[in-house]
Amino acid sequence: MTKSPRSDQKKAEQPAMRTPPVLPRAAWEAAWQELLVKEKAQTRARDALAAERRRMPWMAVEKAYAFEGPNGKASLLDLFEGRRQLIVYRAFFEPGVFGWPDHACRGCSMVADQVAHVAHLNARDTTLAFASRAPQQDIARLKARMGWEMPWYTITDSFDADFGVDEWHGHNVFIRQGDKLFRTYFINNRGDEAMGNTWSYLDITPLGRQEAWEDSPEGYPQTPPYKWWNWHDSYAAEARPDPQWVAVSDAGEAAFRNRDANGKV
Repeated sequence: MTKSPRSDQKKAEQPAMRTPPVLPRAAWEAAWQELLVKEKAQTRARDALAAERRRMPWMAVEKAYAFEGPNGKASLLDLFEGRRQLIVYRAFFEPGVFGWPDHACRGCSMVADQVAHVAHLNARDTTLAFASRAPQQDIARLKARMGWEMPWYTITDSFDADFGVDEWHGHNVFIRQGDKLFRTYFINNRGDEAMGNTWSYLDITPLGRQEAWEDSPEGYPQTPPYKWWNWHDSYAAEARPDPQWVAVSDAGEAAFRNRDANGKV
């Protein structure tokens, strides 16, 4: 097969990459350890910021917002699905949006494609929901085509305008105390890039990951780390951590603590 002159010309026009140096194993590991110090500092700073986020003031939600869901009319309280925390991502899928009616906007679709299995959030008393202005029949069609499983509602009033997502995407976070609802956090723009995995979602909630190592206000729910983890299809069947898994995770933690004490991590 002969190469086209066009492809050769395109390669010739590309500037040569200025790659980093190539080092032997010991020198490479020394460079990695040097970077690891900075990465650990960034992790601790992220944890401290999440702790500060958990102490942010709340804003009472006074208005009764209305949505349409797959089962009909729904209130903002209904979106919690009985759980204590709610994260609502405003996705742009509606008339006038690029991609309509076959697709949601490319950016919001990137966000949707990266959503981890919601069972892990649900196990931490947290619901993730998407909301757009498209009719439910179009949302159902889109979800089936793209393989998305998160609950997705239709906005029918001023919810998007009231919570800063009428013209741009964003995540709003809520908590409930009985039937009283409160807005606790909001993130948009490049902040949305970090969303998708279970930990990033939990870190923007008022209760956090709800693990014992976290710096949280007194009385917040907390359990030992790792122990609550489960296969996503087993949470409903197992209300308590499996004793065998607890033993496995304890052994793993002990091994890592030992390695860290010896300066290997």
